[in-house]
Amino acid sequence: MAIKSEKIEGKFIINEYDSTNLGKTKYNTETNELIVEFAKGGAYSYEKVPIKIFTKMRMSESQGSYFSKNISRSYKYKKLT
Repeated sequence: MAIKSEKIEGKFIINEYDSTNLGKTKYNTETNELIVEFAKGGAYSYEKVPIKIFTKMRMSESQGSYFSKNISRSYKYKKLT
């Protein structure tokens, strides 16, 4: 797995992934909200994800595995429409 692209737009860090699980993430550096769009569809917002956790996910060998183990069930989330 790898990051296909990364860009910074104001307070947002936006990543696209070459992953079977993750499609795209958008991280708000002011509110620590992480929006995840999954490769198979669906988007969720995760609250109060520390930037160091988001950075570890981006730098990990498998972002999808890191997300599943360290973020998906550890932070309050809601499904986006």
